[in-house]
Amino acid sequence: MKQKALLLFPVPALVLYGAFFVLPAVQGLQYSTTDWDGYSPSFQNVGLDNFRRVVTADDQFSNALGNNLKFLLTVVLGQTVLALFLAVLLAARSRGSTWLRGLFFLPTILSSVSVAFVWKFIYDPNFGLADQLLRPLGVTSSYLGDEQKAVFFVGFAQIWFHAGQMMIIYLAGINQIPAELYEAARTDGAGRWQQFRHITWPLVAPATALVVAYTTIQSFKAFDLILGLAGNPPRSALDILSTRIYTTFANNQLGYAAAESVVFMLAIALVTWLQNRATRLAHR
Repeated sequence: MKQKALLLFPVPALVLYGAFFVLPAVQGLQYSTTDWDGYSPSFQNVGLDNFRRVVTADDQFSNALGNNLKFLLTVVLGQTVLALFLAVLLAARSRGSTWLRGLFFLPTILSSVSVAFVWKFIYDPNFGLADQLLRPLGVTSSYLGDEQKAVFFVGFAQIWFHAGQMMIIYLAGINQIPAELYEAARTDGAGRWQQFRHITWPLVAPATALVVAYTTIQSFKAFDLILGLAGNPPRSALDILSTRIYTTFANNQLGYAAAESVVFMLAIALVTWLQNRATRLAHR
């Protein structure tokens, strides 16, 4: 009797999950095959026409996808490398490393809108910090106004925002590595690079997989950071998939936006799978 009662414990969570996640997902898939504008009492079923248009004839969606991939590569590579570097640097337990961990983690607790406004001032081409530091070196740029590089500058802001959070994940992975392995390596004459290459890097594979997957999802969901830096709607150079879908919804094209959302979900699944495969190969 008690075992049967225990089976009832997941029921409330399953009901909520079904009502707020599964049902909307099914309805979104249904609307993706219609031309519903979001408020009319009737609509037409258009089959797969929305998907054909998204994949083959929507230049704005293709541009947003390209921007998102540039942003993704910048953030995944930069954030993963920086987080791992900080974790290795601060793995030793001391009062100084504890303070530095807290300092690097601090940006993570800020809101995306706050981070966007901070970096908007940093990137200001007239009096921003970036311009003050780089102009004496002969480096000038309009930063967010640069049509070719703007998305990379937003990527740098995202890296600053979440590198400390990923550092904590790597620190947890490094702390699970037995100290005896490093002692044996030092006894055999291995240097720091050899210890990292043959001990740390292979054994933080689970942490790397988690960091890469989480960073990928963050990169696709950088909606509020983009709007905070680029305005609403963002111009073409800073339009990513989440902002493109939002703009489509705002233009009362709910059926087409639902189709974009389905393609968006499939793109995230494909990229995440490819990254997991690449991570496993890199750690062999």
